[in-house]
Amino acid sequence: MELRPGIFRVLFAEIATDGQLKSRTVLTQLANAIERQAKVNASSGAHKRGTPTPARSGSGPAVVSGTLRRSITHSPIVSYGAGWETKVGTGAGIMPPYGRSPASVYGLALETGLRNGAVYPFLGPAYRFGITIVAPQLYMSVYRARWPRI
Repeated sequence: MELRPGIFRVLFAEIATDGQLKSRTVLTQLANAIERQAKVNASSGAHKRGTPTPARSGSGPAVVSGTLRRSITHSPIVSYGAGWETKVGTGAGIMPPYGRSPASVYGLALETGLRNGAVYPFLGPAYRFGITIVAPQLYMSVYRARWPRI
């Protein structure tokens, strides 16, 4: 390859663009994986409203109406300066059929602790699973692919 004026600028711009696309791909797949795992974690058995939960404190909550599980989502992936951003959690304003409190409020209480001290975390463990197990595999599969060469 002949080194003409501007060749490095073009090549480095191509590498930067490729890096941005790969970063967005990894974040999209990671958000989907964390969302899926949070939904699995929020399904530790099932019971009718007003009956004792089969879930143990420290594990994810049991399904009552399924509203909490259905409310778990992630925000659109947006660019900010040098990277990408998304948020995984419960959607705002989604009410269960019996209409006591929104799934986001109920989910926060389950995640951080109820009045009786019991905690039923589902998002925190899903995040840790995503960061420690899924992310390294995604990085290897996405970033290991061929990069533009100088």
